[in-house]
Amino acid sequence: MSTDTPDASASDGPSRSELQAQLDDLQEELNDLQSEVDDGGPKKMVIVATKGTLDMAYPPLILASTAAAFGWDVTVFHTFWALDVLHEEQSKDLKLSAVGNPSMPMPNAIAAMPFMDSMATKMMKRKLDEEGTATVEELIDMGLDQGVEFQACQMTIDLLDYDEDAFYDGVTVGVGAATALQDMADADIQLLV
Repeated sequence: MSTDTPDASASDGPSRSELQAQLDDLQEELNDLQSEVDDGGPKKMVIVATKGTLDMAYPPLILASTAAAFGWDVTVFHTFWALDVLHEEQSKDLKLSAVGNPSMPMPNAIAAMPFMDSMATKMMKRKLDEEGTATVEELIDMGLDQGVEFQACQMTIDLLDYDEDAFYDGVTVGVGAATALQDMADADIQLLV
């Protein structure tokens, strides 16, 4: 009894060279499909900003400008109190709330005293200045220069009686929730800040 395997005849299936040709064809198809996926354009990110305090103005602005620097298509939808960030005058006077902020090293009873928000804001602004951190205005200008679309929620504009001309030049107004949802559906990354 022999342990040698007899050579497969042509009728038993494809030859080794035919299998290699099929494998090469499949590899080429896979490479073509990968190219189509990779060539789908830049990544898209949508950030929904809801807060208008000094400490909460920075995260969406920094994330947006960083993503734009990577060549991503970035939209930041500002709603409710976050409209203050896009308001040319109010953005220069954003406050830091000491009450209810778990990162503040003081009890809420002390943080609730009338002067504490002003003191916390001054301390934060001084620290931002010492570190050479860009201002809110500078980050908005940088984002606009990089192609970030800053959107102001139309319902909130109407609700809070904002003047659309008071926003930074380049801010998109007249955007509703339906548009924001569609932008989020089309995005690779969605963030709520």
